[in-house]
Amino acid sequence: MTQRSRRLMILLLVSVAVAVLIWRGMRPQAIPVVLQTVALGSVEASVANTRAGTVTACRRARITPSASGQVTHLLVHKGDRVIAGQLLLELWNDDTRAQLRLAEKDATAAQARVEEACVQADNAVRAAQRQRLLHEKKLVSNDSVERAETEAKARQAACRAAHANAAVGAARIDAARAGIERTQLRAPFAGVVAELTGELGEFVTPSPPGIPTPPAIDLVDDTCLYVTAPIDEVDAPRIRTGMPARITLDAFPGRHFQARVRRVAPYVLDREKQARTVDVEVEFSNSVDTKTLLTGYSADVEVILETRDKVLRIPSAALQEGNQVLVFDTADERLHARRIEVGLSNWEYTEVRSGLTAGARVVTSLERDGIKDGAYVSAEADKTP
Repeated sequence: MTQRSRRLMILLLVSVAVAVLIWRGMRPQAIPVVLQTVALGSVEASVANTRAGTVTACRRARITPSASGQVTHLLVHKGDRVIAGQLLLELWNDDTRAQLRLAEKDATAAQARVEEACVQADNAVRAAQRQRLLHEKKLVSNDSVERAETEAKARQAACRAAHANAAVGAARIDAARAGIERTQLRAPFAGVVAELTGELGEFVTPSPPGIPTPPAIDLVDDTCLYVTAPIDEVDAPRIRTGMPARITLDAFPGRHFQARVRRVAPYVLDREKQARTVDVEVEFSNSVDTKTLLTGYSADVEVILETRDKVLRIPSAALQEGNQVLVFDTADERLHARRIEVGLSNWEYTEVRSGLTAGARVVTSLERDGIKDGAYVSAEADKTP
């Protein structure tokens, strides 16, 4: 190669290098984006609560003895588990117990009088029968028979009166026992003692009509829990009893609890202006262990209206207004807008009925500056479902 040829070659290489540098300088800087590969999966149509819901016990009783008085026996503490019918506390009732003992003594005496009166009545009846037989044999007068029968009737009446007095005595016993029961507080169902207001030696009083007072004991049945959550009035008509649902709790981040709808309130609440909602109750499924859950937890509910499996889907974050997505073209490393037909959708995934095929890569980081049709991009992250 001649010296001139070498010079031409060097000049050509320098020109190419300069051209490449100029081209790179004029080329726009690639925008880093997050891509998601379109693939098959399940898509759900769902609705969620507008404000936080609350974990609630199926049974909760805030109870106080039906009588007022001083607490002399406090048999439970906060957190204790009790069974149905268990005695929780008792008020001073010595006077009522004394009345019960007196009523029992009276009842014993009344029963003895019953036996005495009825034995005398039986004897009087037999004596009257003997007088009747003797009268038939002309051995006694008619007056003797009448006196004997009258005596028998009187003795029978005395027997019945003694029975009545005995019944009155039994009723007094029942009344005394009822008085004692009014001073006792028993668990209406099995559960856990959540709160205690009354303390040993304090006086407790039932709430007067229309004037609420703190209960002596707050009893919660924590074996059955559900969530009450407000659903927007627009979404509520689509919810039916028995629909599957998912519950999430702030106390257990990242965890979902399977559930089902147990009740949809038959009325609309308008506690806030332009925020009308319907309360929906969702109960935990039988497979969920509710022993670690506490009543009062804040909760969110997602009711599953419909589910479709093995359908083409994209992240809902990739969907733009007008049902458009930005598809990444590997050949020119640019984004291209494409209109698609959508089906079921929720906050996580949207069903694609047409417009995309499996394997296409769509942008999910639409909030970044410069992300538009024709933008030059590079994959910061490339996710595959």
